[in-house]
Amino acid sequence: MVDRPENESHDDENPRHEPRPGASKGVSLTPQIRDRIALQLRSMYDSVASQPVPDRFAELIARLDASEHDQG
Repeated sequence: MVDRPENESHDDENPRHEPRPGASKGVSLTPQIRDRIALQLRSMYDSVASQPVPDRFAELIARLDASEHDQG
């Protein structure tokens, strides 16, 4: 763990969920708004995740796998 001054925080190390410096203060989202945002994000992610991997990416992955196998 990295030592940091008390007033400097990192999202993963901020158990009190304090706003980051420069973040808007006093803005809170209702549970309904949070649920709606979560639903929209899931929908967007699902549509991207269901798309096929482009051929050139699949070829690159295959070449990397072969390279690792040859070195391994």
